[in-house]
Amino acid sequence: MFLLVTGFFLTLQENRQITDVSTMFGCFFLIDGTERTLPQLSYETQMESELSYEMILALEVADENSAETLEAETGTSHEKPHSEAGEESTESERKETEAEEQEEPEQEESEAVETEVTGGEEAGETEKAEETVETAGLATEKVVDYPVEKLGDYDYLIQNFYQVDSSTTITSSELNATELLAKNMTLNHDASTPQILIYHTHGHEGYVDSVEGDYSTGIIGVGDYLTELLTNQYGLNVIHHTGIYDTDRDTAYSRSGPALEKLLEENPSIEVVIDLHRDGVGENTRLVTTQNGVEMAKIMFFNGLSRLTKTGDITYLPNPYIQDNLALSMQMQLAAAEYYPDFTRRIYLKGYRYNMQYCPKTMLIEVGAQTNTLEEAKNAMVPLADILNKVLTGTR
Repeated sequence: MFLLVTGFFLTLQENRQITDVSTMFGCFFLIDGTERTLPQLSYETQMESELSYEMILALEVADENSAETLEAETGTSHEKPHSEAGEESTESERKETEAEEQEEPEQEESEAVETEVTGGEEAGETEKAEETVETAGLATEKVVDYPVEKLGDYDYLIQNFYQVDSSTTITSSELNATELLAKNMTLNHDASTPQILIYHTHGHEGYVDSVEGDYSTGIIGVGDYLTELLTNQYGLNVIHHTGIYDTDRDTAYSRSGPALEKLLEENPSIEVVIDLHRDGVGENTRLVTTQNGVEMAKIMFFNGLSRLTKTGDITYLPNPYIQDNLALSMQMQLAAAEYYPDFTRRIYLKGYRYNMQYCPKTMLIEVGAQTNTLEEAKNAMVPLADILNKVLTGTR
């Protein structure tokens, strides 16, 4: 009987998330010749429970070196969010372990650490007359043209625009450049109300010269500068949310998710959501490029596909906006390639969701890595703000 019940438990655990373990152990039949009926089981399909999160963690461990394996198999060479040889894992690989836990955050802790800086008309009007427009590193014209025929080649896209982690898969129909580039990613309303939200799931992320405890010297400071550029230089209405959610990195996404949802409810005019990060690489790796005479950090767009190579679509992590997410990162990547060659790393595609399900125009952007300086990261905001404006206003 023990073997029969255990086998049944393992089968269920592999396929579904069980919400009542005591009920599960009462489910068996044909014991001592007596047929028993199986009680109705209840499953959670719309949110991640502790059991499904444990399953995600187990899959994550198996895929820790997947990016390195992919490079070895394909022969590609590109800076990716994985470690140098000998390191166990990297920042981007570790991020996946946090991706989808949905325990409610401690309200007291969230309130204690949240602050907001709001851009847009109110914050920007008094500064516009005083601020000097930043133009260092700004492109004045398109440098490269990419023929539509070339972009329509799936193999060409994969080799030049994307890095597909071995934890996930994507098809040519999903990466149809013609369709992705045809999607309208422009803003639907003017700057009289908030248009863009910038936030940080990992607000503690810093750079080689960041000062511990001073968030203005890390990724949040980079977000401040991006907000300033978008507001003062391009006249966009931006909210920069500076809440801290990674005091425990393992629950960062589950803590930032509800806060993001609340912000969108309070500001229904927001059309674009940017989760701004910095990546983690081997200590001998430097993600640096020179654009128009200015040295700056490289950036990378990151998409979650809610799909695992081994098990297929993750039905309990639905994201109705995957194609929209992909369209925005593709249009941003192409604009960067045309105006700022070598500014971006390839778009990284991974298996989970990363809170990208709340808004169609959502991006997760990695700005450099821990080996970059704060100045290099801030310098990268000049071309990033430019390509954001080009894509969101349809002036690319």
